[in-house]
Amino acid sequence: MSKFIRQLLPFATLTLLIAALSALEPDTFLTAENFLNVLSRSSVNGIIAMGMTAVIISGGIDLSVGSMMALAGMVGAGVMLKVGGPDAGGAAMVVGTGVGIGTGLLCGLLNGALITKLKLPPFIVTLGTMSAFRGTSYIINNSKMYDVPTYTFLGQANVLGVPVSVLILALVVLAGFFVLRYTPLGRYTYAIGSNREAAFHAGVNVDRNLIAIYGMTGLFVGLASMIQMSRTISAQPTAGISLELDIIAAVVIGGASLSGGRGTVIGTIVGTLLISFLRNGCTLLGISTNIQLVVIGAIIIGAVALDQLARSKAEAT
Repeated sequence: MSKFIRQLLPFATLTLLIAALSALEPDTFLTAENFLNVLSRSSVNGIIAMGMTAVIISGGIDLSVGSMMALAGMVGAGVMLKVGGPDAGGAAMVVGTGVGIGTGLLCGLLNGALITKLKLPPFIVTLGTMSAFRGTSYIINNSKMYDVPTYTFLGQANVLGVPVSVLILALVVLAGFFVLRYTPLGRYTYAIGSNREAAFHAGVNVDRNLIAIYGMTGLFVGLASMIQMSRTISAQPTAGISLELDIIAAVVIGGASLSGGRGTVIGTIVGTLLISFLRNGCTLLGISTNIQLVVIGAIIIGAVALDQLARSKAEAT
């Protein structure tokens, strides 16, 4: 399979899915309101997927993003309520938001440090921190959620008819595209994922760049957590359970290779939208969430199988 076809496949699949759902449910699916709703609901996953894209391109994986989102939300909400009380005002919201995003950043940096300094596989490290972050989020408020009824701007407000969360997603996508395409960190990310030893011998500080990659992912998770908290006006220790499936699926469906060295921001966004429109269409058609999980799982297997097939043919030639 040529590189062009691999890159085109996610776009073609998304186009066919939208066309099929438009034909099946034209009155409910093919509306501006529904499309904005899908984009808004995609924002949290899309923001986290931007960080996961860099992680997977570097040859790593992060299984802790769901637990990290819960922890960042609980810490941010706890600080918000501590500073401003139940009816927290603007200053308390800003402080809580900053602390929540900072918590995600610190969690990401911790993942990167453990992976590089202890020389452990990313799968093992993030599997461990997934449990640790989740447990900490339960401990913070004795397994109870925080209510933040005044915190609505990031998740519910609109600017000129466009949800704020969608605008934030657009900014993050632009930032992710710029970093991967035009900065040394982006070039080193691809180099590390393609051949870590070769990158090291070429003078790339592999450890420092991996810590930066996982830190950036944590930063995006923290931001997404604040949007999710604003959407539900609550922080819950159960937030983000099984979120890793959708995030990794979006990146892989978008053309990234789990072996590292390949992936794009645009492809990840297409993968995110593909999953979101699939869920939205299944809901409109009355298809159960259980079947949705089966379909998404099958798509992941298919995407990875195509990647392995393409690599095998490339190595053979």
